[in-house]
Amino acid sequence: MTSLVYTLTETLRYRGAIGQWSWVLHRVTGLGVLFFLVLHAIDTSWAVFYPDKYEEAIKIYQTPLFTIGEFALVAAVVYHALNGIRIAIFDYKPAWWRHQQQAAIYVLLITALILIPTFIVMFGHVLRFYNEDPNVLGLDRILIAQAPFAAGIAGAALIALVLSAIYGALAGERPLQRRGAPSRVERFWWSYMRISGVLILPLVLGHLAMMHIIQGVFDITAQNSAVVGTNALNASGAATEFVFDRWSFAIGGVFVWRLYDIALLALTVIHGFNGLRYVVTDYVRQPTIRRGLVYLCVIGAAVLIVVGGAAGGAGGQFPVDQGGDRLLRQVALRDAHAGAPPASTGRRGARWASAWRSCTRPRWIRLRTVPSLMPRVAAISS
Repeated sequence: MTSLVYTLTETLRYRGAIGQWSWVLHRVTGLGVLFFLVLHAIDTSWAVFYPDKYEEAIKIYQTPLFTIGEFALVAAVVYHALNGIRIAIFDYKPAWWRHQQQAAIYVLLITALILIPTFIVMFGHVLRFYNEDPNVLGLDRILIAQAPFAAGIAGAALIALVLSAIYGALAGERPLQRRGAPSRVERFWWSYMRISGVLILPLVLGHLAMMHIIQGVFDITAQNSAVVGTNALNASGAATEFVFDRWSFAIGGVFVWRLYDIALLALTVIHGFNGLRYVVTDYVRQPTIRRGLVYLCVIGAAVLIVVGGAAGGAGGQFPVDQGGDRLLRQVALRDAHAGAPPASTGRRGARWASAWRSCTRPRWIRLRTVPSLMPRVAAISS
C-alpha cells in the first residue's frame, strides 16, 4: 500500500515527459475495462441462465449513469488498445524507443480522431432513446442490482485470502526477494500480453463497432429491429431474443458470433486478469495478501471463462417454431393482467393453460420444450 501511495503522489508531482502519463493511463484504462468486463460477462450469461435478470441488466445499462460509463468505457478501450500496440511494437524493436514520446502523442491524437465521430454516433442513439420518454430505472434500483456483484467479489477475495493463509501456514512464509532475471513462466506471460493484445485489437474494435456504434445498447430492446450481424429481426423487442438471434446466426453450420464472443472473452479475460496481477505484485508487499490477490486473479479469470463459455456454448443452439412462439406470446399477453392461466375447462382449457405455462418459462427452456403448433419449423436466425 505504501508503494501505491508513493506512486500516486510522485505521478502527480512528475514534470517529465509524456511517457509517465502514458504508463498511468494505460494502467487506469486497463483496470477500468477489466471492471466492466467482469460485469458484462456475468450479466450476458444471464441471457441464457436467468433471462429476467438479463432484461433488468439491459435496463440498467440504459440509465444515465451507465450511459456516461459507456462513453468512458469506449474511450478507455480505444486508448488502451492503441497504446498497447505502441508498447508491443517498441518491445519488438527496442531501437525505436527513442521515438516513444512522439509515438505516445500519436496514440493520443489517433484516439481523439476515433472517439470524436464515435461519440457523435453514440450520442445520436442516446438522444433517440430519451426523446421517446423511456421508463428509466432509479438510482436505488441500480445500486441494489450491483449488490450481488459486490458480494461475489468480496466472497471470492475472502476465499483467496483464506487459501493463501493456509498455504503460508503449511509451506511457511518466505521474504520477498529482489527481482532478478525473469523466470520462464514470466517470460511466457510477457509474450502473451503482447501477442494477445494484437489478437484482441480487431476483435474488440469490431465488437465496439457493432454493439456501441452500429447498434447500441438502446437498440437491443427496440421491437422489430434488425439484429446486427445477422439476417434476423428482434420481433419481441426483448434483450434475450437479441442475444439468441445473434448467437443462432450460422454460416456453413458455424455459429460465427458465438465463436467470436467466446474467443474475445477468453483472450480479454486472461489478458486483463494477468494485467491485474502485474499491478498487484507491483504494489502489495505483504506475502499473504499478495499471494491471496494473485489467487483472486486466477479465480476471477476461471469463473468468467467457465460461465461465459457455458453461456456461449448453450445459447442459441435450440431450434424454435417461430409461429408457435408468437402464438404462445399472444396467449401470455392476453392473460398477463389476470396473472394466472385461463380459467377455461375441458381439453381446450388444458391446452391454453399449458401454453400459458410454457410462455412464462425462461425462453431458453421454452425453445427446447415448446410443441410444434405450426407446420414449418425454422431456426431462430431465419
